[in-house]
Amino acid sequence: MSAGLTQQEQRELESRMEKKQMREFMNTYSNLVQRCFDDCVNDFTSKTLHQREEGCVMRCVDKWMKSTERLGSRFQEQNAQMMQSGQMPGAGH
Repeated sequence: MSAGLTQQEQRELESRMEKKQMREFMNTYSNLVQRCFDDCVNDFTSKTLHQREEGCVMRCVDKWMKSTERLGSRFQEQNAQMMQSGQMPGAGH
């Protein structure tokens, strides 16, 4: 993984990276839930979602998933182009 690290240091680094990724995922998920709830749910007279609210939530989540997938694809494409041209992210810092 990283040159110059002992196995213990590598395990610690991997553990910290996994925890950071989990925090980022949970934060992203929480933001998605909050956004779709705020945008779609507005009738609090029932315990269940109305059909219109449920449809809105489904569209909201679907749109978010598609945009996230597209963003990830674009990021990978840009990263591949940078690697091909010899430009490494963070170079010169």
